[in-house]
Amino acid sequence: MSKPVVYLLPGLMCDEAVWHHQAAALAPHAEVRIPVFRGFTSLRAMAEAVWASAPPRFSIAGHSMGARVALEVMALAVVPENQASSRRKTIEHLAVLDSGAHPVQDGEPAKRQILLDAAERKGLQAVADAWIKPMLHPRNHANHGLIDTITAMILRNTLADYQGQVRALLARQERFSLLPQIQQSVWLLCGDEDSWSPVSQHQDMQRLLPKAQLHVVRNAGHMSTMEQPDTVSSLLQEWLHEPSH
Repeated sequence: MSKPVVYLLPGLMCDEAVWHHQAAALAPHAEVRIPVFRGFTSLRAMAEAVWASAPPRFSIAGHSMGARVALEVMALAVVPENQASSRRKTIEHLAVLDSGAHPVQDGEPAKRQILLDAAERKGLQAVADAWIKPMLHPRNHANHGLIDTITAMILRNTLADYQGQVRALLARQERFSLLPQIQQSVWLLCGDEDSWSPVSQHQDMQRLLPKAQLHVVRNAGHMSTMEQPDTVSSLLQEWLHEPSH
């Protein structure tokens, strides 16, 4: 009997490293696929690439931008033509980590432009230097091994990759209206000190989802999968084994 397929979708300038611990934890139970979204300029295109590669049944977890891609995949799943006999696919489980469903916020383009300008002038190291510590729980600000790992992940991108993913995020649609249509049990995970995608954003989504669980990960910021890998891996093992409906 073949293993179930689970997609782990990374966020902005992230790759397999953001899911390293979870991929290892889930591998005995599932075929783990981690697409990397370098070269893309829209969330819909990222979602279409996942949809095109997916088997008839699969599960999907997304972190940060990757969770927004996961919601775009859910949007594709409810399109009638995608449920024609030749294209029908079933998403068994959905998990959203450290993310949101809101559209572009006031002031967001200007804030992102500051980092884009820094990247153009000084390279992606400047983005890493400005970006990483605010994403982490304060207790991890001196965790040099973690910071080095995240920095190396960022530097595996090109400036064009970064520009394209920011363009994708700034062109995103709100997805609050999609949430009531999702019939799967959705697990929402969030670091307790995530200042980028706070717990309140996940509570907003939970209120609109017909079936949802919210799990707040203690002593974690935005990078919960890397800051508290054991906790997140354990939760995702439970998530994957939850009966699908």
